[in-house]
Amino acid sequence: MKNLYILLLSIPFLFFQCKNYNYISKQEKVIPIKNLSEKKLKIWYHKDIIDDSIPGISLDKAYNTILKDKKGKDIIVAVIDTSIDINHEDLNSSFWTNINEVPNNNIDDDENGYTDDLQGWNFIGNKNGENTLFVNYEITRVLKKYNSSFLNNEIKDSLLYSNYISAKKRYAERLLSAKDDSINIQNVAKWKKESKVFLSSYFKDGNYTIKQLDSLKQAHTNDSILQFNALRMSNFIKYAPDEKIKSSTIQANERLAKLLNTSYNDRIIINDNSEDLNDTNYGNNTVNQDLDFLEHGTLMAGLIAAKRNNKTGINGFSNYIKIMALSISSSGDEHDKDIALAIRYAVDNGAKVINMSIGKEFSLHKEWVFEALKYAEEKDVLVVSGAGNSSYNLNVFNNYYPNDNINNGKEVSDNFIKVGASTYYPNENLFATFSNYGKIDIDVFAPGTKIYTTTPSVESYKFVSGGTSASCALTTGVAALIRSYYPNLTASEIKHIIMDSGVEYTFPVKLTRNDSIKTPFNKLSKSGKIVNAYNALIMADSISNTK
Repeated sequence: MKNLYILLLSIPFLFFQCKNYNYISKQEKVIPIKNLSEKKLKIWYHKDIIDDSIPGISLDKAYNTILKDKKGKDIIVAVIDTSIDINHEDLNSSFWTNINEVPNNNIDDDENGYTDDLQGWNFIGNKNGENTLFVNYEITRVLKKYNSSFLNNEIKDSLLYSNYISAKKRYAERLLSAKDDSINIQNVAKWKKESKVFLSSYFKDGNYTIKQLDSLKQAHTNDSILQFNALRMSNFIKYAPDEKIKSSTIQANERLAKLLNTSYNDRIIINDNSEDLNDTNYGNNTVNQDLDFLEHGTLMAGLIAAKRNNKTGINGFSNYIKIMALSISSSGDEHDKDIALAIRYAVDNGAKVINMSIGKEFSLHKEWVFEALKYAEEKDVLVVSGAGNSSYNLNVFNNYYPNDNINNGKEVSDNFIKVGASTYYPNENLFATFSNYGKIDIDVFAPGTKIYTTTPSVESYKFVSGGTSASCALTTGVAALIRSYYPNLTASEIKHIIMDSGVEYTFPVKLTRNDSIKTPFNKLSKSGKIVNAYNALIMADSISNTK
């Protein structure tokens, strides 16, 4: 069947038509932007380049045509991320339940090594229900592990030493930046307090709006000190509310105290040996803890599996999708051990697609992740990962993890997709300038800016600025949709369908906001395309019918 699949992909795509649906072809010219209504902008990423002049993934078009009156099968999608709000109104019916586990009896009924794992597993918690909210950066772990060895000349491995030196350099850069951030946020808090004290003589109760501050400035045009404080407070109200200052202060302090502290043991709460992959007796079954701090997983779950035809109009990919929640992320970098074990858990417990929007610049145990990817391939499970938000050309900077190759060499498996981020501008700004890119590592692009999705709290939604995490989630949704409606297709086949069926944009785009030298969008990834659900389903239907 693999040879037949390769043969089919070598035939021009014009032959891949199911019924009378027309394939969305290559886009070679910049397209004028139509006026985007608030309603359309809310879910722009589901729109269509032909029908709406928006470079979305054409999910609405797919549902209005190909999937109309069709039924799919339930599909389990593992979301390897932070905690997820399992009680959210648009997600509460979209979670996988482990039917082989008796709830809360403190017995591992299915003998899978995880007691009372009803919706998944929390790898960053302990048996007492505590979560590790701040962990080391991987560069910190590298230094912690090898500082004394290289200082004492105990290791002669030149490649390992080169990686150590790179980590040491990156550590110094991050430490300097963290110290600057700490000073800056302290100054912001100090300046805001000064302006509050000054303005207290004009507003006795301490409450005022920007409009009231503007009126005060107009009434005292000759008072330069008042003008200064009123303007400064207006900016604080807009950009630095008290809650933001508080959370930024905590983040800045913890970055120095924990993320960059080589003396900090970030497994002390979990109490496992992070250097031993066989030490698996850790974590807990609470997958929705500390949601006020760990919101990312809920954002991604909403993009994949929010109820269709809901009151907010978000619309996930399918009501057939069931989310398996696997929490491994907090503030800092994920441990390779947790990544590997979470992949294996997902595979062993029935997930057919894994969403993994995590990323870091170094990897102490990439071999564990490679083995987990190969294990997933053996069990026919597709893994989707975000490209990262560092604006790196990964053809040059080829150490961004997790990936599926060593030094831009041969891929270790054929079930892994790495996704970059695109925007809703069908012009020179189509590329999201924060996204990593490169024809070796990045397989495909998907929408990743100004995303509206679910947030923790029962009826909570918001726009998020986006990132390749969103691009990853949307690609995961397309993969799950294909697996639901065409279950005879393999993970490898679906990977290539997603890559080959995307819409190719060939016009030049900026790689930075102020870039005068532009690059054709189709040169930024292996496929040169943006994921398209409509095209993917046409191809999936054709290939499925040949098997």
